[in-house]
Amino acid sequence: MANFHLEIVTLDGQKYAGEVEQLMLRSITGDIAILAHHTNYCTAVGMGTAKVHFPDGTVREAACVGGMLSVMDGICRLLPTTFEWSDEIDLVRAEEAKRRAEELLKEKLSEEARIQARARLYRALIRIQTAGQPKLKL
Repeated sequence: MANFHLEIVTLDGQKYAGEVEQLMLRSITGDIAILAHHTNYCTAVGMGTAKVHFPDGTVREAACVGGMLSVMDGICRLLPTTFEWSDEIDLVRAEEAKRRAEELLKEKLSEEARIQARARLYRALIRIQTAGQPKLKL
C-alpha cells in the first residue's frame, strides 16, 4: 500500500510526523479514512478513536477530540484539540472524569451546562474505550 506524510500537532506539541498507510478517525459528519493520493480535503474533527496504520503493519489508536483535519497536496495534517495515544491515557484520571460528569448530570443544570457535562462524559468514555477497556456503548 502507498504511504503518505502525516503530521499530528496539538496545543501540547507535535504528537507524530512521518509516513503512514492510513488514518481513520471520526469527523463531525461521520467516520473517514485517509489513504495516499487522497484529494485535497478539509473537515472538522469529531470525538472518537483515531487509528493510524504504519508502513510496518502496526496500528496505533488514540483518543481524538475536536480540531481540524486537512489534506493538501499529499500531506495530511491533523490538528486536534485532544490527541492521546492509547498507551498514554491515564485510565484512573479518565474514570474519575467519567464519574464527575455522571454526578454532574444528576444535578439540575441549565441546557448549556447539561450539553457541556454530556461532552465531558463522552470524552471520558472515548478515553476509557481507547485505552483498551471493554467497548462501551457511546
